[in-house]
Parts: sequence; C-alpha cells; structure tokens
Amino acid sequence: MQFIRVGEPGVERPVVVDDAGATYDLTPLTADIDGAFLASDGIAATRRALAAGRLPAVDIAGLRRGAPVARPHAVWCIGMNYAAHAAESGAAPPTVPVLFFKTPNTVVGPDDDVLIPRGSTKTDWEVELAVVIGQQARYLDSPADAARHVAGYTISNDVSERAFQLEESGGQWSKGKCAETFNPLGPALVPADELDAGDLRLWSRVNGEPRQDSSTADLIFPVDYLVWHLSQVAVLEPGDIVNTGTPQGVALSGRFPYLREGDVVELGIDGIGTQRQRFRQA
Repeated sequence: MQFIRVGEPGVERPVVVDDAGATYDLTPLTADIDGAFLASDGIAATRRALAAGRLPAVDIAGLRRGAPVARPHAVWCIGMNYAAHAAESGAAPPTVPVLFFKTPNTVVGPDDDVLIPRGSTKTDWEVELAVVIGQQARYLDSPADAARHVAGYTISNDVSERAFQLEESGGQWSKGKCAETFNPLGPALVPADELDAGDLRLWSRVNGEPRQDSSTADLIFPVDYLVWHLSQVAVLEPGDIVNTGTPQGVALSGRFPYLREGDVVELGIDGIGTQRQRFRQA
C-alpha cells in the first residue's frame, strides 16, 4: 500500500494505491495526508476502508505527484550517516548523530524542478531514506520504543549548496540546505510495517550516469536509534520528516561535477519508487 498526493501545488488531493496497483480516492477519510491524519491512526483506517470497499476508484494518470506528506512541522536532517560518505567529505565517521535542519517550505514534489540559487557554484544531490513520524515522540526510553512512532518511509533528495553550507556557513550547515525547492519528497509514503528500513537499496543518477548506489544496511545510526536520539533533544511531531543521510557518490567528493542548468537528477529507493528533477536557475 502506498499513500500519494496528486494535483497542482497547494491543491493536491490524497489517494491510496493498493497492493494490486489500483488507486482510490482518500477524501472520504481525510482532506489530506498530514500530521493529523497520521496521528489519528489514518493508515489503519485506510486499510479497513479498502477492505470494506468504501473508497471510490480514481484515475490519476497524467497528474502531477506532490510530496506525500502535507505541511511537515519540521524537516530534521542527519549528516554523514554513511561511513563512506563521511570519508569522501573529508571527515571521520561521527560518534553521535550530526543534526541540521531544512525549512519545511523546501519540500516540493518528487518530479518538480529544482532551482539553483543565485550565486551558486556547488549545488549537489543527495538521495536519502526519509522517515515520516506518525505519533509524537518525546523522551523515548530506548530505540526499541521508536517503531510505534514511525508512520512510514519515503524518498528525499537533500539538495545542498556546498559553498553556502561549508565555506560561507558561519558554522551552520542549514545555510546551504534551505534554498527554495531543496527537498523533493516522494513519490509515496509506504507504511513502516511494509518495508525493512534496515536493508533498502538506494541510488542516484545525473543525466543518466550512475552516481550513488548503496544500501540502508550501511547506515551508521539506524532509523530506530535516530528517532530515539532526536526524542531526547526535541519533540518530534506527527508529519515531521527525518532525512537519514546520504551514501557516497555526491559532487562534494570531487569525482563528479556540481549541478548546472538543464541537468536531470533521478533517484530511487527499492520498495518506494523513483524521483526525477530537472535543475534550472532560480
């Protein structure tokens, strides 16, 4: 089962895709896929409605795919969470999770254009598994408690401007992370109990050429640990997004050029789907 949102920006409508690939309108259950829907056990309610035949079929062919979660309260980001990526960045693997933020208004659809900021010379791609919080997480006792607070998973492109992030940052990575359109999200929210987040292949390509190809099995800090850790320093709200880090194969490595006008980035995670963005000047 997959939850998606379709339509033009700001007027997306929620739909669900069942295991057979049939698509159904979710508006009899909810006006949107957001924190309130997730916190009210909306995923279980959807399963019951599908089983009872209470959702009307809908044709979404040709419609734009929006981010699968509307209006996240926060976008939490974990840096250098793959050892090989830390090494290509010139850093040792962290001993505690590295945290930075993206503003929620960076979130766009998985196929929307991404705007290269004015003055940018080092815009970079980063495929990441994104965790969607389903229940408020506050001072969890252990990582074992994290699973019941996770609604599901989707794909994030944690687009970064490396000069802003590292050379002009003043010590704050978020300066290179918060440009408009810098967090394509989606295409789908997949319920947590339908994926093994600890063993998913993730990959990226630029203009058809391979860049990243790794597995979440290589995460330094796995999902349960991250959710537990974040709950010790902040309150995670339903609908929040946690970007879990990117593997090696980005332009920051020096092995590939940074993105330019007209470049096309494709990325995907097994069991969730794919994204495709064209980069153009702001």
